[in-house]
Amino acid sequence: MQRREFIQTTALGTGFACLSASKLFGGVNGEKYPELKKHKIAKAELVKYEYHWPRHVGKNSRIGVHGQFHKSEVLKLTTDQGATGWALSSNKIEDQINQLQGKFVSELISPENGMHHDMSPYMDLALHDLMGVILDTPVYKLIGAKGQKNTPIYSGMIYFDELEPEDNPAGISKILENCQWDIDYGYQQLKVKIGRSGRWYSHDEGLKMDIEVVKLIHETFPDVIILVDSNDEYTLQDTIDFLEGIGDIPLLWVEEPFRENYEEGKKLRRWMDKNGFEKTLYADGEAKPDHELCIKMGKEGIMNAYLPDIRSFGFTRWRNLMPLLKKQNMWASPHSWGSMLKTHYNVHIAAGCGNVVTIEGVTCISDDIDYGDYKIVNGRIQVSEMPGFGMKLLI
Repeated sequence: MQRREFIQTTALGTGFACLSASKLFGGVNGEKYPELKKHKIAKAELVKYEYHWPRHVGKNSRIGVHGQFHKSEVLKLTTDQGATGWALSSNKIEDQINQLQGKFVSELISPENGMHHDMSPYMDLALHDLMGVILDTPVYKLIGAKGQKNTPIYSGMIYFDELEPEDNPAGISKILENCQWDIDYGYQQLKVKIGRSGRWYSHDEGLKMDIEVVKLIHETFPDVIILVDSNDEYTLQDTIDFLEGIGDIPLLWVEEPFRENYEEGKKLRRWMDKNGFEKTLYADGEAKPDHELCIKMGKEGIMNAYLPDIRSFGFTRWRNLMPLLKKQNMWASPHSWGSMLKTHYNVHIAAGCGNVVTIEGVTCISDDIDYGDYKIVNGRIQVSEMPGFGMKLLI
């Protein structure tokens, strides 16, 4: 597949933006939604749940083995009328959740404006879910329904799998086995971790292995769309050497090649534009981003996709940011890694606001959560039509 053909198949030719709050709903503080004024928060609690990934996940360029079995926290909100909303949260707000109790839901959130601006982003998702449950409406409809109901999705689970298990490394065939698992699951896009030139290999050997892995995946699965992510481990020259090494293999994006840097980012974008990667996106901003710098780079066409985490950056903040990104032709793809809950929240951002180029898929299994009726069909994930985010907490 030629690069120009390839990019046209990834929905890069169209985008959507959220309309302003006044155009969507009018009024302030949920005045058009009296049901939100009838519900008062009777209980706010952090609840631990268990989940696991379908397979052991190994190393990336910076972090050692990620494992398979995990625990995390959700914020569960119950109103005096018996409505319950919940979502992924953090123990960072353990001392703050009492401020929610006794408040009317209309004091905390509205469809027009999202969560009140002075509250923690770790409360944001649960309040959106609760609002949707009370109003018997999926979140994406409450925030505009201006995107597509199904969005491209990629697997974010192709790590340095050749190095696992540590006591008897499986070799490069393990990478292909894991790619096949993800393809069988429904993914048609795979994000491949690169950056072996740092911690786990010598520099030259690691860069060579990165190139070999991407070439082998492309040769074995020629119809799969590939994204790469070096987790800031590359230098500018490493990135250029890698791209030269893979030749004409089409990439949807190059993620976090190095820490956001205006001058080096500009040089990379210029090199890509002149050397056959003009349609490949430069994606960044995931880890503790310099927001002003990233927006500047987006405005100037250097950075093409913005990636802050859907939980820590904040659902409301993402809603408010999307029109600006659309205005300056900058794609969004909020970071989801670690949890399929975050993947599903991003499906609502995509369907509600549009302008999401692809969603990070994190396949999870849990006895504590019903992940809902989100389906992957032909490499795209369908938004749930159930109230709120359409998932159930079983504990």
